[in-house]
Amino acid sequence: MIVTDSRPVTFRDVFAVAEFRVLFGSYSVFMIGETVKMLALSVLIYERTGSGLLAALAYVTGFLPHAVGGVFLLALADRWPPRLLIVGYDLFRLATVVVLALGVLSPAAMLGLVAVVGLLAPVSSAARSALLPEVLQGDAYVLGRSVLTIAAGGTQVAGFALGGLLLGLVGPYGALWLTAATCLLAALLARVGLAPRAPRVGGATGSAVTGNAIGETWRVNRALLADRRVRGLLLAQWIPGSLLVGAEGVAVPYAAGLDAEASAGILLMAAAFGMLVGDLLVGRFVAPARREALTPWLALLLGVPMLAFVTRPGLWSAAALLTIATAGFSYQLGLARRFLDAVPESRRGQAFGLLGTGLMAVQGLAAAAGGALTELVTPGIVMALAGVASLAATVTLWRILAPPPATVEAGILP
Repeated sequence: MIVTDSRPVTFRDVFAVAEFRVLFGSYSVFMIGETVKMLALSVLIYERTGSGLLAALAYVTGFLPHAVGGVFLLALADRWPPRLLIVGYDLFRLATVVVLALGVLSPAAMLGLVAVVGLLAPVSSAARSALLPEVLQGDAYVLGRSVLTIAAGGTQVAGFALGGLLLGLVGPYGALWLTAATCLLAALLARVGLAPRAPRVGGATGSAVTGNAIGETWRVNRALLADRRVRGLLLAQWIPGSLLVGAEGVAVPYAAGLDAEASAGILLMAAAFGMLVGDLLVGRFVAPARREALTPWLALLLGVPMLAFVTRPGLWSAAALLTIATAGFSYQLGLARRFLDAVPESRRGQAFGLLGTGLMAVQGLAAAAGGALTELVTPGIVMALAGVASLAATVTLWRILAPPPATVEAGILP
């Protein structure tokens, strides 16, 4: 483990920790596999049904049940050993992808199977997120979280590129078989490289594994939300950035309204690039106390550039504005340590799961609202309104986003 706040933590420091390398590698393989699977399944469903709606559902079905799993099953993230959860979920994914690749299911059954996998996804994700601060301590945890965020964006781009290549070479079924291989590799990496740990609730005996997980999930979620500090930090991480997804969700109609050569892909890549650069610069090159102090100002950066969309900027100007705006997502790094300190260690897995579930829910609502608004106003106005909403949320949550005065004066982390 790394315990250091006396000097800036470097990428070399975090990658020097063997278990972090395993977490990074298994997560990257996981993300590539999931991206290829979604793309292959969407193409396969469309080929078999000719339905654009079903193809779209195939693309998002794995994520839609995430909120349901987050509401009912998150207690398992603290009641079962983390390595068991991570490896078990990867093996479950392996089994389901093999069934999909065999081609024995109807399109409806395929969608149902993927939905079941998505239902369990938040438990595995919460176990991985809660394991990170046990592997990396101090500011190394913040940089490690930044690295995993960068990996998520980078591997999704790689997954789309690989998926497109595989679909051309071996077709959707072949792509699914190769996805199965990534599931097995991710499971092996986690099983061999992660140390065994007892559940956070129930200790080595695992006695807390039994009982009503659904009831406990509800009870602990209510307790977390009833804590004023935890609730405030959850809202601060959920709302300002998620509102910007309403703008990203109308990138396609915005690009279509520019000219025949405009591409929504350029806008979406610009948004992803801004997030990666923001996390890289703020996570690696900004000192911990300065990062904390910059948190509300970085959150403001999410909304300010979006106001320019009322002028309907051209493709490359719009891409530049999105790059600058999404760099503001790095504000969440300034809240990482505060959130970790605010939640009980024994419920760390469920707390991180609740954070992820809320993010997906708010982002989904923002995207739906943005799409609905395009029926009333132009996409450019919708994107500007998303910026206004993000700015309003940031101003409302300013006292939570800003670090405690004592922290800034002392130049230390809370």
